[in-house]
Amino acid sequence: MTKTQCALIAASVLLVSSRPALTQAPEAPAQPPDEYSEIAPLATKSLLLDAVLAGSRMVVVGERGHVLLSDDHGKTWRQAKVPTRALLTAVYFHDDKLGWVVGHDETILRSEDGGETWALTHAAPDKEQPLLDVWFKDADSGFAFGAYGTILASSDGGRSWTQQAFDPKPLIERPKPAVSKESDEYLDEGAASDMHLNAVARADDGKLYLVAEAGHLFRSDDEGATWLELPSPYEGSFFGVLPLEGATLLAFGLRGHLYRSEDAGATWRETRTDTVAMLTNGLRIDSQTIVITGLAGSLLVSRDGGRSFELRQQGDRKGMAAALPAGDGRLLVVGESGIKGIEL
Repeated sequence: MTKTQCALIAASVLLVSSRPALTQAPEAPAQPPDEYSEIAPLATKSLLLDAVLAGSRMVVVGERGHVLLSDDHGKTWRQAKVPTRALLTAVYFHDDKLGWVVGHDETILRSEDGGETWALTHAAPDKEQPLLDVWFKDADSGFAFGAYGTILASSDGGRSWTQQAFDPKPLIERPKPAVSKESDEYLDEGAASDMHLNAVARADDGKLYLVAEAGHLFRSDDEGATWLELPSPYEGSFFGVLPLEGATLLAFGLRGHLYRSEDAGATWRETRTDTVAMLTNGLRIDSQTIVITGLAGSLLVSRDGGRSFELRQQGDRKGMAAALPAGDGRLLVVGESGIKGIEL
């Protein structure tokens, strides 16, 4: 396994060696940064972990604070000047101008010009823990998700952040196992607060889905104010969730495990993938065409709305972290080898 594969796994799987305490996040914006990301000629070949569309512009983020922009469907790229060198893990845009990026050291960046320039609005390097995803319901209200049950909330467009308690209730009540008082206290304290919250996605009906380590899945029916814990079909970690039409969604993660629910996460069935590679991200190209990226060059393609998938094994066996449609039947993927195009 190469060093870059290890870095991709570390960023996605969140192999955090220490357990820092969770404290109240500061409401004031972060201090001006001491360093900016370096403009690197080979940034398009560096480790990249997420990609989104800001209108028609492609925005890609990754190691050393790299943010890359393309206005010609990925044919050419330029690097934005960014006030951090932290590993950036996720990017989200509300529209073609307003967007946010999160990363290690609880780094949060905000852009008002489609990613051309960025402001550092939150950072907590002393905590030594990453944020892994970010989502906004409108131009003002949003959340960042990360290690040890961390949820940061903003009500001013990401200019300031406060920590939100994460206390999900079970969708289906189950009897609690008989345990000692000491064990019961440990379970009450550790169940939700210890989970690394890996990815969030919004369904067309407004429901939010959040996936985490150790087989945990959550749903919010009130735009993130409260959460329900869903029954899980699997004890391994989930790293991606992809809502489809109606109440249908996919959840996927370690060792090629992929599950489908058609009732908003109440029940699940496993879908064959023909791979044991970790699955990292999903993309819904249209109502029938779905793509899921993975490590070791694993690319899953569905032409029937996610009911079945074909494994398109890539010859270079490089890990892929995210994908975007590039037009003319092409797919742009980012990951261990940077940015590359794939013919679908």
